[in-house]
Amino acid sequence: MICPNCEYEYVEGKTTCPDCGEKLIPLEEFNDGLIKPEDWVTIYTCSQTYEADMLKANLEGADIKSLILVQQDTSFPTPGDLSVVKLKVKKTDQEEARSIVEDIINREDDNYEEDEDNDLV
Repeated sequence: MICPNCEYEYVEGKTTCPDCGEKLIPLEEFNDGLIKPEDWVTIYTCSQTYEADMLKANLEGADIKSLILVQQDTSFPTPGDLSVVKLKVKKTDQEEARSIVEDIINREDDNYEEDEDNDLV
């Protein structure tokens, strides 16, 4: 048995965590809820964290869990931004998430073409 809150493991027979009072669950059930890298796929890559954050907010609005992975080397100074930001979703949500992201990207492109007053920075 394990506490889903504290993540402490207890002997069989205990039903409640003595530290936090949370109901204990079987270890197998706890392991099923862990995030495993092989369950996630990259659906979008960019160089700016704020762009991935905005897309993540839209996906969460559609009840799609997502993660942002920032790969940036700050120990080696170079001109420009060489960071890679990846937006990841569970494999089971991949198609719906890609559709939402593509719709957002296409909508942004259309808005810039329609309004000539927008200056892209």
